[in-house]
Amino acid sequence: MINRQLLEPESIVVIGGSNNIHKPGGAVVRNLLSGGYQGVLRIVNPKEDEVQGIKAFHDAKEVPPTDLAILVVAAKFCPQYVEYLAAEKNVRAFIIISAGFSEETHEGALLEQQILDSCEKYGCALIGPNCIGLLTRTHHSVFTKPIPQLNPKGVDFISGSGATAVFILESAVTKGLPFNSVWSVGNGKQIGIEAVLEYMDEHFDAERDSLVKLLYIENIADPDKLLFHATSLIRKGCRIAAIKAGSSQAGSRAASSHTGAMASSDSAVEALFRKAGIVRCFSREELTTVGCIFTLPRFNGKNFAIITHAGGPGVMLTDALSKGGMNVPALTGEAAEQLKAQLLPGSSVANPIDILATGTAQHLGIAIDFCEHHMPDIDAIMVIFGTPGLVKLFEVYDVLDKKIKECRKPIFPILPSVSTAGPEVQEFLKRGHVNFSDEVTLATALTQIMKTPAPADQNVVINGVDVPRIRKIIDGINPEGAEGAYITPDLVHQLLAAAGIPTVPEFVSSQKEEVLAFAEKTGFPVVAKVVGPVHKSDVGGVALNIRSREVLSAEFDRMMQIPDATAVMVQKMIRGTELFIGAKYEERFGHVVLCGLGGIFVEVLKDVSSGLAPLSYEEAYSMIHSLRGYKILKGTRGQRGINERKYAEIIVRLSTLLRFATEIKEMDINPLLADEQDVIAVDARIRVEKRS
Repeated sequence: MINRQLLEPESIVVIGGSNNIHKPGGAVVRNLLSGGYQGVLRIVNPKEDEVQGIKAFHDAKEVPPTDLAILVVAAKFCPQYVEYLAAEKNVRAFIIISAGFSEETHEGALLEQQILDSCEKYGCALIGPNCIGLLTRTHHSVFTKPIPQLNPKGVDFISGSGATAVFILESAVTKGLPFNSVWSVGNGKQIGIEAVLEYMDEHFDAERDSLVKLLYIENIADPDKLLFHATSLIRKGCRIAAIKAGSSQAGSRAASSHTGAMASSDSAVEALFRKAGIVRCFSREELTTVGCIFTLPRFNGKNFAIITHAGGPGVMLTDALSKGGMNVPALTGEAAEQLKAQLLPGSSVANPIDILATGTAQHLGIAIDFCEHHMPDIDAIMVIFGTPGLVKLFEVYDVLDKKIKECRKPIFPILPSVSTAGPEVQEFLKRGHVNFSDEVTLATALTQIMKTPAPADQNVVINGVDVPRIRKIIDGINPEGAEGAYITPDLVHQLLAAAGIPTVPEFVSSQKEEVLAFAEKTGFPVVAKVVGPVHKSDVGGVALNIRSREVLSAEFDRMMQIPDATAVMVQKMIRGTELFIGAKYEERFGHVVLCGLGGIFVEVLKDVSSGLAPLSYEEAYSMIHSLRGYKILKGTRGQRGINERKYAEIIVRLSTLLRFATEIKEMDINPLLADEQDVIAVDARIRVEKRS
């Protein structure tokens, strides 16, 4: 619970405050004082009479009633302090800096639980333990540096790690990124990242609150809460970017399907972020760069003008933007000549616009004005200007400051000379601007923003899916073993039919004559597949383009000799582009749905996109379009594309099936065969697990 005493305390007591500013207890007091805290500040230190100019109490029993207590003492003393202060001194908010709790030992976890029990009993807010503290415009209750520039429209930053929060702040400060608040939740025993987002969502005021939230997450304790409140905040006008660390390991159980092998916990995170509309970042620099982009005016479109006085950075930026799917349109013809006439001889105006190392502040202003008024297809302007040692940068940055404030199009300042032109850059930042010192990092961050879809509709699409039939089939399945079992092909076929997913006519039997009769009835050529082994191709259990009864008979005999073979499936042979859809159930997240190119390409290329069930049509299209191989699906080099609408429809129907059949823990539909008219499931496996 987040309360007034935590956010706007009229009084604060630091238990363990000291005169040694090189220790947490002293550093917290220093930051509270230097931050201009306006309330009553109290210190408890049994060995000091005065701490940094403030009279110290030798015992907590001497302290008057206080709103907020900051504990910087050994872990073993924290539970008794919390209980006493809450019961006797009416403290209703605690920030516990101390470490040595659940992050270290079982005994520490027990101490942490005692603290939580006391806080819950008295209705107290709890930040930590094991954190750097809380930084707001009211009080700087942190023991670390740097203390970033704070203003109401700055960024709200929430971190699960104290040390990482400091490093992210370091990165942000050098860019000029302003902050409104910094939350280091530590172990998050009561208030985790999800709880902070919940509070920000439920108390959101568009006129008063920050519209940018940055997150560093090590553990998603409540995916549903994170999804709900992040989505809600974004729909209210906020923008959110996050790093999720520790997502590279696959699940603890060895997966037996293609989907299980690829759908790690990272896939679940990716799917959750896509569904919420959270921009995913993978480094501190990328996160703070995205944060800086969020402070600039929003713009639609992907066309950029680049103004530079150094050719190389302009080329690298052009390459990086193009790689990310954005455009740097060429400037040609009469317009190009008009601009060139106003610049120094030798300047290039093709875009990037190179005003040369001898270009002045005046030339920069001319180039920016031209992009603003005479290049209607340009959505934003990027300016690269460091120090070639030939111009006065204060004058250049004065012009840049003026143009950023005047122009309708957003301007991205790329000022790389943070060392040789440190004073000039700092003066520019003090005027309320940000700086993207590396052009490629900027392009990478822009790419992440551009490819992040808007928050998805949370409603389940039922149309065409027979939910009662699905439940009847699932309820009738009795898999053996704790890990469940792959269900028989006929049950797979029934489930897909109930979901409205088209399948190739097929027949399964252990009797050769029955298989031959079906093949003759459906017509050659046919496909034969062994039933039993999970990975059919690996054991030679797939035969394609069988054109006669004799060949099918021979293949039947061969496949029935394969270890674990129980029957043979025969299908009508059809052709098309091979696609893949799969799903895996992730604890707490639900079903992660994957799509991509099918057949062996699933294993070789691993070009898949993930979504979190249930999926909307917009999400399905976004998943398809985000594939690296999307050009193949769209049609390329004379090849016709697939029916995207039907592919998206099958993805949505599958996600609805999973929504009402959580007993399905893994499934593959691989391949689906697609052409301009149809998308048809050819082979599928479903593993069902029922836990008592």
